[in-house]
Amino acid sequence: MHTDPHTPDLRPDSAAHPHGHRPMGHEAEDERPYGVEPEFVEEIVALLRARERDAVLARLEALHAADIADLIEQADPAERADLIDLLPAELDGEVLSYLNPDLREALIGRFEPQELAAAVADLDTDDAVELIEDLDAETRAQILAKLPDAERALVQENLTYDEDSAGRMMQRELVAVPEFWTVGKTIDFVRAATDTLPEDFYDIFIVDPMHRVVGAVPLSRLLRQRRAMRIADLVAGEVDVIPATMERAEVANLFRQYALVSAPVVDPSGRLIGVITVDDVVRIIDEEAEDDLRKLSGSGDTGVFSGIADIARGRVGWLTVNLATAFLASGVISLFEGTIEQIVALAVLMPIVASMGGNAGTQTLTVVVRALATHELSSANAMRVVGKELLVGLINGGIFAVMVGVIALLWYGPMIGIVIGLAMIINLVVAGLSGALIPLGLEKLGVDPAVSSAVFLTTVTDVVGFLAFLGLASAFLL
Repeated sequence: MHTDPHTPDLRPDSAAHPHGHRPMGHEAEDERPYGVEPEFVEEIVALLRARERDAVLARLEALHAADIADLIEQADPAERADLIDLLPAELDGEVLSYLNPDLREALIGRFEPQELAAAVADLDTDDAVELIEDLDAETRAQILAKLPDAERALVQENLTYDEDSAGRMMQRELVAVPEFWTVGKTIDFVRAATDTLPEDFYDIFIVDPMHRVVGAVPLSRLLRQRRAMRIADLVAGEVDVIPATMERAEVANLFRQYALVSAPVVDPSGRLIGVITVDDVVRIIDEEAEDDLRKLSGSGDTGVFSGIADIARGRVGWLTVNLATAFLASGVISLFEGTIEQIVALAVLMPIVASMGGNAGTQTLTVVVRALATHELSSANAMRVVGKELLVGLINGGIFAVMVGVIALLWYGPMIGIVIGLAMIINLVVAGLSGALIPLGLEKLGVDPAVSSAVFLTTVTDVVGFLAFLGLASAFLL
């Protein structure tokens, strides 16, 4: 968990804000109000090449750990190793936890197990687990062996949970107090126990003698009360408890549904064992959205920092499937070889119908898959959404039928204009229906709709598009 505030110097002089933050009022569209700018990266690279290590360190000193990670990601591979070597020891773990996972895996080999253990020891449990969970078993064991006993036990326990569960991502550092404590005693405890409490926390959890959660009190409410008041009397409503086995996507949906800032994690017996905070959930939402996009595109689990061989290997599978579906669409075209030979204009125009259907279907598919993931779409409103997409397909089909029909009319004559217009309406209606029904059907079958929906959709829109256009042409033009 990283919530360390970082306020940039907003003076217009570039030296006053070394991390490349955009000054207020700056109108340059290629700059952003966070992270590092390309010019700053180039400056650091130039200093590294000139062996000006002290100058680099001086500039890194003012940076937030996330900005240093951003700098490393933007730098050329040749300079990344030098940047890693220059990091102050106390920043290593925090910077590594902010790095893109693919890049972190590639760079982490530059550290000795002792160095990694020191970096992990400075992190909260959730970040420590994220840092070492993807390491090979031998390196992970070496790092764990060098951790203090108490922290090693907590990290190892987190690692026993499924990688997509709340138990794997929870933070073990939290504030829990018994029901009979007063506000004053709780505040005194928080002030005194600085070494055992998390650096940042938002709620005080109230537990019974069995360490089961009976309530939660936000810090804002606690600090407004008199010292003599029992903390249990400040509880308002039931606390949202997260089982350690809950999938992380469901954790994100729970936080989104009830606007949570933090929530307790419990074991099967109901005992409080950890906490999940909103910064962790932001990361989950980002990763889940990225995962859905990758599945829909068939690009595998690779990203911009993956190796060339890994990227190619990750994409070839779905490209092979797409090739097979392309042959299916070609088979439909072959049924109308005679028609195409007599009317060559059909070969020119038929890709328009198929591509418009594919694009329209993808628009619907993207919305429906995401709505299923966030539980905005269920059996209760599924048919309403399907009906809406059918009407949208009909409206857009009519609009583009007129546009394409007029162009085809001027190009090849009125009958071809009418045929392509009718085919456009048919394919866009089918595309809207397919974009909604395919993911709903896969969800019903227990298949992740993000994985294979796009392949089915492409096949349907191509086949229907060619069949409608060429079939109508055969009926009306020959």
